[in-house]
Amino acid sequence: MTVATVGVHIVDILARPVDHIPEGQDTVLVDQIRLTAAGAAAGTAVDLVKLGNPVVTMGAVGDDELGDFLLAVLTRHGVDVSRLVRRAGEQTAASILPIRPDGGRPSFHVPGANLSVTYADLDADALRAARGIHLGGMDVTFGLGDPSFFALLDAVRANGTVVTMDLLSEMPDLLGMARAFLPHVDYVLPNESQALLMTGCSDVREAARALLADGPRGVIVTLGASGSLVATKDGLEEVPALKVDVSDTTGCGDAYCAGFLTGLLHGQDVPVAARWGTAAAARVATGLGSDAGLTDLDSTLRMLA
Repeated sequence: MTVATVGVHIVDILARPVDHIPEGQDTVLVDQIRLTAAGAAAGTAVDLVKLGNPVVTMGAVGDDELGDFLLAVLTRHGVDVSRLVRRAGEQTAASILPIRPDGGRPSFHVPGANLSVTYADLDADALRAARGIHLGGMDVTFGLGDPSFFALLDAVRANGTVVTMDLLSEMPDLLGMARAFLPHVDYVLPNESQALLMTGCSDVREAARALLADGPRGVIVTLGASGSLVATKDGLEEVPALKVDVSDTTGCGDAYCAGFLTGLLHGQDVPVAARWGTAAAARVATGLGSDAGLTDLDSTLRMLA
């Protein structure tokens, strides 16, 4: 059964290691430069395929060379891109990421065609047929905050489809608007900063409870090197991170979402699915880019042994 990802599609241009931006016309030699499919829908789609799920992705890209690249690399990874819309005259979203030696990732970003996505761009029949739906970056694709889309999400959930959601920005106004999705999804996976900004809380446990009260079945707050916090009706549970040599943290959140949703689709309970997400994120942290280090489900799960 197909999994659908909906939302943000980005081309990432990454270089590492970068400990400073050179002055004037100076050149800094780096060890590696990569271009990858990224973003909360595209990056998660690639990781879901690597973990054994057939995936169709939906959203919008430009009709430029970056859009050509993004469709090509998604197709090469096995993602069905037939429902991606191409916007004439618009730029495909892209980020330039100079990766610090400690794995940190400042960015230069253009949102491009992601800002124009609406419910009319989605294939409702394909979403109804999906076993799982991941909403990636609903704070940025704010055109999807449509009552018709909410009604579709409610209908597919009633038929057994699992709906997860994560976020992209750290802009309070956009994150606040994204709270409208929470009654219509099963699980939301913000990072710590997003959870605090969405709720105005000063404590992550308080924030998780506040988001849970909005209607999802679970809230999973990712905490970077500290792991994650799982909040459900049964209470709060901390899931520790796995210790790995971190190369780059780009895409770890997308990988966590992919591992978490894969766990749910394999019948795991929420805490175990969170551990699957933890393992997927740890694999990605070992390489450069949103898909680095992740190869398949079996090798990912062996990290939990």
